[in-house]
Amino acid sequence: MLKKHSQLFESLLFTTDLLIIAFSWIFSYFVRFHSGLIPVEKGIPSLLVYLLMLGPIVVIWAFAFKGFGLYRPKRVGSHLAEVFEIAKACVVSVLILISLTFFFRSFEFSRLVFALFTVVNIVFLSLGRIGFREVLRFLRKKGYNLRYAVIAGTGEPARALIERLERHPEVGIKLRGVFSAGSSAHVSEISGVGVVGAIDEMRPFIEKNRVDIVFIALSWEEHSKMAEVLRAIGDETVEIKLIPDIYEFTTLCGGVEEFDGMPILNLQNSPLYGWNLLLKRAADVIISTIAIAMLAPVMLFVAIIIKLASPGPVLYRQVRMGIGGDTFEILKFRSMRVDAEKDTGAIWAKQDDSRRTRLGTFLRKTSIDELPQLFNVLKGDMSLVGPRPERPVFIQEFRKNIPKYMLRHTMKAGITGWAQVNGWRGNTDLKKRIEHDIYYIENWSLMFDLKILWLTIWKGFINRNAY
Repeated sequence: MLKKHSQLFESLLFTTDLLIIAFSWIFSYFVRFHSGLIPVEKGIPSLLVYLLMLGPIVVIWAFAFKGFGLYRPKRVGSHLAEVFEIAKACVVSVLILISLTFFFRSFEFSRLVFALFTVVNIVFLSLGRIGFREVLRFLRKKGYNLRYAVIAGTGEPARALIERLERHPEVGIKLRGVFSAGSSAHVSEISGVGVVGAIDEMRPFIEKNRVDIVFIALSWEEHSKMAEVLRAIGDETVEIKLIPDIYEFTTLCGGVEEFDGMPILNLQNSPLYGWNLLLKRAADVIISTIAIAMLAPVMLFVAIIIKLASPGPVLYRQVRMGIGGDTFEILKFRSMRVDAEKDTGAIWAKQDDSRRTRLGTFLRKTSIDELPQLFNVLKGDMSLVGPRPERPVFIQEFRKNIPKYMLRHTMKAGITGWAQVNGWRGNTDLKKRIEHDIYYIENWSLMFDLKILWLTIWKGFINRNAY
């Protein structure tokens, strides 16, 4: 029955998507040629020709959406992740459609219709999906469209899973009970869920209690029981999901990928790959270009004042460590005398630092000395947002004393970052700064970057720890 319900929802979603896609195409045609919002210079093309394109459009989008896995059951997952998947599928489909129009030499389709269609399609499909998911979540909270599960294992993975399922009733998964793998036979319940037997008693329980999902959540000490659990399930037609006990080994952006049918668990990874990398780089280039254009008069004025105020170059270049441990030269307006480290060697700046020039105190306090790093961003050495880069000479000492310090180099260094907008800037608690950097990398998104940029502007560039 559940499989039939799943197929019913999939068919309903598939049909709704195709209707939205067809509507978006026709809507884009009318906005372009009949709304009066956009001037029409070469005459209005026949609607019939555009209607004939609906056939190829439906076929292309259907295959693309299937290929991107947009019709797999998704009781867990975020709306934003699904919107990104829809956007990617739509962009690929539009590119295929545009390529197909080259065969229609006798008719030229409006490029503006394609552009409108792309945007409208993504927006309407995303809103439709969000509405569909929210209706399902509401129904599940009310007790409809539920699936029933048991857990094999009584360790920390089982506890963590139970807590998450309780926090998210909208996923519609109800637990029938927990089965002991032997090491916790005396335990009567786990996080409020009763232990209903040993794993060799699972099969009759599954048959009797209409179980749909078996979560295998064995602790590290119980992993030797894996084969026994699978034998206990036998050939029951249930979904089997594995919750590996790898929390203590996972560092950054762990996940699962597949290689020729073999699942591979990532214990550590960077969030920046594929579309994420492209989006972040595009945002860096666009925003830094605009910022350079707007701040050019300010930077020119500062350069002149520095040149007049003290002997030496306007810009100061210093070797810093970036992504992957590679080094680059960071650019700053010079705020100290030319021979600042001649006698002391590499040291951190401190309050009332005698090495600073009179103008340099103001530049560092207001963070104006950091403005040339916009060119580092444009070049690709840095990002607008990311962990602040440090000098290699300091890093060798930091990594000895601070666990996971080097993980901050799995992402490009930034002009500003999550640590900085939370006050951990300059000569402050280094461990706290690293905690914030790691949190940023683990939770990175383009919206998170925009939030940090906004907080940087909102809180101002002046900081009591900038000296």
